Parts: sequence; structure tokens; C-alpha cells
Amino acid sequence: MSGPTRIIAVRHGQSEANLAHELSGGRPLVYDRGDHEVALTDLGRRQAAAVGRTLAGLAAADAPEVVWCSPYPRARETWAVAQRAWGVAGLPLTVDDRLRDREMGALARYNRAAVVERFPEEVTRFLAAGEYSYRPAGGESFGDVVVRLRAFLADLREAADGRRVLIVAHDAVVLLLRHVFAGTPDAALAEIHRFTPILNASLSTWRAVDGRMEVQAFNDVTHLA
Repeated sequence: MSGPTRIIAVRHGQSEANLAHELSGGRPLVYDRGDHEVALTDLGRRQAAAVGRTLAGLAAADAPEVVWCSPYPRARETWAVAQRAWGVAGLPLTVDDRLRDREMGALARYNRAAVVERFPEEVTRFLAAGEYSYRPAGGESFGDVVVRLRAFLADLREAADGRRVLIVAHDAVVLLLRHVFAGTPDAALAEIHRFTPILNASLSTWRAVDGRMEVQAFNDVTHLA
């Protein structure tokens, strides 16, 4: 069993929460909806359609055969719009909870400026624990996300053996897929963070080479130009 031959990972298009954070201009923001309530903006739907047109333009030997998606509406909507723009029907779709965004627990509705303003003790905890290990109350560390992604990829190895896979998910998922595939030492997140931010509707592609996944393109948004 060799696992998938090719993986394309897509971050969802611009969401309503992304837009709210952008419009805050770095000022404190408390967003009033959770992950299961956030949809795409009009721009996000146009970005998702551009993803679909890009997938339609791939050679048959490179096009995805199966799809795995985060359960969150902004990811599922990205795939639905992309699929319509691609014009393909019948691709097997699996919604997997392990592809959800990093959970921020008690801090989920606050942007960075609001956390600094309202929860200075969390900033102290973050500095003490480090970026890889810091876990907000009721949330996840980057290390926690890595654990569930490794479990997901172990199952994917069997479920998508010999097939080309499309993953539609979130910035933390795409970033940490690179971490896992590259074999970067845990806690050495700074080496991976140089590839951030993961942009909305970006495409990141890996192919199987000698038993490992080798990156071909990462965080590519040329299709959105």
C-alpha cells in the first residue's frame, strides 16, 4: 500500500469572519458567530469558482479523483462552488472532522488585539508555552492539530491508495500538512511559519515520490489573478 499519488489542499475562500477581521484594521474585534455559522462572502464564492476552473484545466492524470472536506460550512461551500465551476459530478466526497480548523476555545471570537486587551494572562501563557504547545482554554495547540492530521493521513493512506486526492480545509490544516509531510521536528514551528499566511482559495500540491509526499506548489494563488 503506497497511499495517495497526489494531494491538492485548498484553503476555503474568503469567509465572513475573514472579512470582519480584515475590516477591523487590527483594532480589537469580538466576532459574534462560531465556526459552524460562518459562510463565504461574495468574493469567497468567486475565489472558489476560480479554484474549480483551475481544477477543470488540469490534465486528466493530475485531476483529483476523490475529495475530503472539513465539516465547516465555509469549506463545504468552497467545494460546492468549485465543483459547479469545474463541471464534474459524482466525485466521492468524505467529510472528516479531523480537517476542521484549529479550535481556539475561549478565545475563538476574539482577534489578536482583543486577546491582548482582555486576556493579558493568555499572552503570558503563550509566551511561556511556545507557539507549538500553547493551548487556549477549551481549545487546541498546533501540536493537537498535528496529532489529528497524522491520524487522518494514516487512514487516508488506505482509503485513497493509488488515487489523487483533493482536500478542502483551513489555513492551519494546510500549514500543518506541510509540517507533517516535511517531517519538520515538532515544536520547530518557526521553520514552517515562514510559509504563512496561507491565503484564501490557495492551492498546495504534493505528489508521491519514493514513498513520501514531495511538495510541488504551495500557497499558490496565481489562479485568482
